Amino acid sequence: MSDTRLEAPRVAVLASGGGSNLQALIDAHERGDLPAPIVLVISNRAKAGALERARRHGIPAIHVGVGRRARRQDHGDPHARILELLREHRVEVVVLAGWLVLVDPGLLAAFPERVINIHPGPLPRFGGKGMYGLHVHEAVLAAGVKSSGPTVHLVNERYDEGPILAHVEVPVEPEDTAETLQRRVLRAEHGLLWRVLRERYCGDELGSVEPS
Repeated sequence: MSDTRLEAPRVAVLASGGGSNLQALIDAHERGDLPAPIVLVISNRAKAGALERARRHGIPAIHVGVGRRARRQDHGDPHARILELLREHRVEVVVLAGWLVLVDPGLLAAFPERVINIHPGPLPRFGGKGMYGLHVHEAVLAAGVKSSGPTVHLVNERYDEGPILAHVEVPVEPEDTAETLQRRVLRAEHGLLWRVLRERYCGDELGSVEPS
């Protein structure tokens, strides 16, 4: 595996939803824990909260319609547009944080070993197409396992199948619902993602990765 560590790589975040993991990265950078700046946020949903969070911090925030609901005439080839934006902003690492679209092979080829994703459950058991948000936590509860927790992995051309970089266990409580488990896992996500990004791409040896 090639050395992917850079002093302070320029990071883009792709997000489809509210952007709480994006916010955790922004906060970590602003308080000095994460050297890498967030220089671009892209969402496939025009009204995604992630775009508004980025704008509040002066980060370029761009909607690119891609996925089932997108109209091709909106952006031509949306995957080519995303890659164009990444190059325009001199992005070096791409983070998927609630991005609900399969990543185009062209993007993966342009950023080898520099596209990571955070998933809200243990992989590979609770991953794959359709496994996102509450669906993951419902599946965890239905399986009767004793622990869940977020996983950060390298992205490949299949949903949630890239090499795992880090996982933090979150105990499943007897009284848990999908919603209560989701809230606790999300807190762990916020402490995990920036640490993995710093450890892998900023040349900072952290040892074991634990949530804040």
